[in-house]
Amino acid sequence: MQPRKTDLARDALQAHRAPLDMRQRRLLILCDGQRDLSQLTAMIGPEASAMVIQLIQAGYLMSTAPPEPMPAPVPVAPTAAGPAPASAAPVTERRRSLVAARIYLLGILELQRHPQAAALLHTLQQARSDEQVVAALGSALDALPALTSAGYCERVRQRLFEVLPETHLPQLEQAGAVAG
Repeated sequence: MQPRKTDLARDALQAHRAPLDMRQRRLLILCDGQRDLSQLTAMIGPEASAMVIQLIQAGYLMSTAPPEPMPAPVPVAPTAAGPAPASAAPVTERRRSLVAARIYLLGILELQRHPQAAALLHTLQQARSDEQVVAALGSALDALPALTSAGYCERVRQRLFEVLPETHLPQLEQAGAVAG
């Protein structure tokens, strides 16, 4: 199957207002009718086939072939030594990086046309240690609700928390929380 964008998908990508998360947007961009499902899975990850099916059902993608069924998960038998250690990471866990979080928020701050955003951008650029970067990320998240809409701020916060290493999440849990 080689999924292709529909007109709805093209409009959604141009308007930036569709209810799509960043992973769905990335997948839509990659679905050009030239890549098959295995290539998309290699680029996006194991959840690509499920996302393709969702986007086909939502009308964002079309395919000349029916969607392939998702493979059933293979159960893992416990070893004689007992169950697997809790520290074993699941296969589908995304890569997390403080650098990726920093670059993402730098881009968001560059888009804001406000002197406070420019100051926060400068602070984040100058941060060198992990602690300084996390503090600058927190300051930016705290300031964003005053600079942009609540919905946009919440999407930025969610995306940032997707890429931020889990060890830094507790430090930023309350930062940028949008009052509902």
